[in-house]
Amino acid sequence: MSIAIDEVRRVAHLARLDLPEDALVALAEDIDAILAHVAQLEEVDVEGVAPTTSGIEATAPWRTDRPTSERVGQRLLAGAPDRVGDAVAVPRILE
Repeated sequence: MSIAIDEVRRVAHLARLDLPEDALVALAEDIDAILAHVAQLEEVDVEGVAPTTSGIEATAPWRTDRPTSERVGQRLLAGAPDRVGDAVAVPRILE
């Protein structure tokens, strides 16, 4: 598959990129190389292969969920420059 320079120019315009003509040609060549790799991947037989989200087997470690008497929120709010009740007070930015 080959991408036309006009398509690259159009996408560059939509992305608000002001690219010189030689950069458009180089970008079209790079996109062609990427599309060639994708075409190669489409030829791979994946029948019977389970979908995955990672290339390695990984599990997230979980901590034990147990109640504590510690008030973490109060410790975090102690460092706030200004607060209102249990929230950090910040200057208003919208009218």
